[in-house]
Amino acid sequence: MLDKIRDALAGNLPGQTPTMSDLVGAPSAQVKELIGARRRPAAVLIGLLDRPDGVSVLLTERSKQLRSHPGQVSFPGGQVDRGDKDLWATAVREAHEEIGLAPGGVKPLGYLETYLTVTGFVVTPAVGVIDAPFTPRPDGVEVDEVFEVPLAFLFDTANLTISYRTRLGTRFRVYEYHYEGHRIWGATAAMLMGMRRQVLNLPEPNK
Repeated sequence: MLDKIRDALAGNLPGQTPTMSDLVGAPSAQVKELIGARRRPAAVLIGLLDRPDGVSVLLTERSKQLRSHPGQVSFPGGQVDRGDKDLWATAVREAHEEIGLAPGGVKPLGYLETYLTVTGFVVTPAVGVIDAPFTPRPDGVEVDEVFEVPLAFLFDTANLTISYRTRLGTRFRVYEYHYEGHRIWGATAAMLMGMRRQVLNLPEPNK
């Protein structure tokens, strides 16, 4: 699977035209105005681990004390800092700060399509393989827990539910997984669906 992912992402450059992959129809004027006024570059690390029973994805549960998205499942990541060399450096720096991953402990495979959030973040998912062994050390400030989910589970749409919501006059799909007590949804689930689409070359599931 790692070779398949590497081949699928080969040549993908970060900072491509961002997409709202969970958008249904056209964005409203209000959403366009908000996004246009507040575009902020960010990057997340989709860290993969090569386990004996298959590839898994490293995810975090955000601290319940945070003002923004408390307790939600996410990837390590955050906004680009002025000192970051590139988007890969942003993702790796954030992973080091949040879960104790050494910068040299992950090898890049490539980038997924850039994801645009309704709050104006332009998020580039950077995909990499984490060297084993790795023992996560959640910082306790932004991250309460680190856990793994098998990639096969996430790529199987039998484990996926899709609902719809309207925000600022715009209709969105809401992707959602439940795995061992964790609810994986929102932008995190949308980026995982983007990975499924790019790696397996499959269309969006109809549910």
